Amino acid sequence: MHRLDATTARRVAVRAQLLDAERPTDLLEVVRRLTLLQVDPTAAIAPNADLVAFSRLGASYRPADLVRALEHDRALFELDALVRPIGDLPLFRAEMAEWPTWDRAQVWLEQNAAFRRDVLRRLEASTEPLASREIDDTSIVSWQSTGWTHNRNVGRMLEVLALQGEIAIAGRRGRERLFTIADRVYPADTADTASFTPEQAAGARNERRLAALGIARAKSTKMPLEPVDVGAAGEPAVVEGVPGEWRVDPVVLDEVRSGFTGRTALLSPFDRLAYDRLRAQQLFDFEYTLEMYKPAAKRRWGYFALPILHGDRLVGKLDAVADRKRGVLVITAIHEDAAFDRSTSAAVDAEIGSLADWLGLDVERPGLGR
Repeated sequence: MHRLDATTARRVAVRAQLLDAERPTDLLEVVRRLTLLQVDPTAAIAPNADLVAFSRLGASYRPADLVRALEHDRALFELDALVRPIGDLPLFRAEMAEWPTWDRAQVWLEQNAAFRRDVLRRLEASTEPLASREIDDTSIVSWQSTGWTHNRNVGRMLEVLALQGEIAIAGRRGRERLFTIADRVYPADTADTASFTPEQAAGARNERRLAALGIARAKSTKMPLEPVDVGAAGEPAVVEGVPGEWRVDPVVLDEVRSGFTGRTALLSPFDRLAYDRLRAQQLFDFEYTLEMYKPAAKRRWGYFALPILHGDRLVGKLDAVADRKRGVLVITAIHEDAAFDRSTSAAVDAEIGSLADWLGLDVERPGLGR
């Protein structure tokens, strides 16, 4: 049982997420270590995947690098709104073979067996990947949902076929995903669904996830897209002042104990360092809520406020928006969880400048004293 003080626990989390002073230099290295980049269309400052990559790689990162890795080199693949290393695809094959595991989706597929065949034939016949609007809806029974997928039958069928590994996302046209038959995207050596049993695959994904998080709970609240817990991966740990048991990655822990130097970074609201809001509160004493869905008058920190990392602490939130028409990064507020000292203020200002330079924008600070 590792007994960690809070500082060490935070540093393990920061180091695992490649947010200490030892910056990576290669996009593929970043995605392999983090295991994923979440695709989200919100671009108040920049799309999430690009913002996460920039916060690790700095100004050397270009969004075209991600497009090339996905659409040309096929070193990465997109599945269920997450970009992952192609080498991790075998860890999902067993799950694909069993999907869907919930009755409503299975019944809908059975009712629309002919529709499923029609979509596969259309993609097979096309020499180019297709967007959902380029595929006819021949469904017999419409998909029922209380959300945005209601009656969007082609889109829902494409999601199902992608999750089953029958088709794959070949690229994007703007925000539109383009689909084709899976073997045109996925390497042949990743096609074997028997490489791992579901239990083996889940265990391997837990180990990969813990290496990316550094420290996590064995069990936690179910989260959309990607879990935040890690089962029996790693080694048990307790953190001073925090109730309950954690799991820690021993490799990252050894790295931190050998030395740690922090830096300042502006993080996406979907960044995995702060994505698990309970963990962020327990380890970093950091409160955060994504407020883009709240009325403006009820927001505390802003529409798409960026968590601010300084050293091994999450110290505040940056309320900013990229006004590309005017060519400026508008800084509405810097919310300091505790008053910044002079060096912290200087480091945050420098990082704002770096972000603006990367975006090709000037910094505008209406109403701010600095």
